[in-house]
Amino acid sequence: MSAAIDKATVHKPQETGQMNRLLFTATLLSFTLGLSAQTLPYAKKHYNLTRGVAMAGYDPVSYFDQKPQKGSPAISYNHSGVIYYFVSQANKAAFAKNPALYEPQYGGYCAYAIADGDKVKVDPLTYKIIDRKLYLFYNFRGTNTLELWNKNEKSLLSNAQKRWSEIIRK
Repeated sequence: MSAAIDKATVHKPQETGQMNRLLFTATLLSFTLGLSAQTLPYAKKHYNLTRGVAMAGYDPVSYFDQKPQKGSPAISYNHSGVIYYFVSQANKAAFAKNPALYEPQYGGYCAYAIADGDKVKVDPLTYKIIDRKLYLFYNFRGTNTLELWNKNEKSLLSNAQKRWSEIIRK
């Protein structure tokens, strides 16, 4: 007694190969979309934002000219779910080309407070550039944390780096 073979269930090798490629592509696409979906909540959770805008609307590129200026909503750029304002199209283009060069450290929170593990608002005009990186500081109610930072910068910078790594893992 022999079993009948249903020709519809027999796959040709090339059809199986195409199916495997389709499956692989679909899996890769869903994984990639999953990663990009994780980027957005990270940005919202770990950035100091005011109505979705970073740095209270100040242009991050302008700090590197030692002239921090408020940017314009008309010249904005969305980087990983975080909106930045700029004073010029040239600054926007510079930022878009290399956001990591211009973004404030620690999501725009006070570097001094991050060294203690706290996320604290900043005065966007109280800042320091260290090794081509922008750090912002709290300066309200008679407390200027930049002055405190400058007294022990090396140790505080090391602590802030460690603490920030802990903060973003949460």
